[in-house]
Amino acid sequence: MGLPHVTVVHGTRGNAVYQVGGKSFVFFRTPRPDAVDATTGERLPDVIVFWVESEADKLALVQDETTPFFTTPHFDGHDSVLVQASRLGEITRQELAELVQDAWLAQASARRRAAWLAEHATVEQEA
Repeated sequence: MGLPHVTVVHGTRGNAVYQVGGKSFVFFRTPRPDAVDATTGERLPDVIVFWVESEADKLALVQDETTPFFTTPHFDGHDSVLVQASRLGEITRQELAELVQDAWLAQASARRRAAWLAEHATVEQEA
């Protein structure tokens, strides 16, 4: 919610969907048959979807065995990655913040994206 122009809507089952300009960039997915626990076969109850900028960014995350990110055939051709909330501790708070910011940037309008990037380039230069 710390990013500009963010709204939260709720899916039909009450799951939070974070949007910028009416476009989803992070959402908490309801359990589905395409994301299951490898041991039990049970549907994963805590999957979060993050938009990414491109297929290359997606592949970089899901093919890196040191990260908890994954995808399913349902998301083939979709610029997003999945992660279980229970595995977020495997990445740093900074990495999570960057993932959320990148998801926002991937879905924000060109004007909003440019304004945010210009503002944050100034902040980083001052630091």
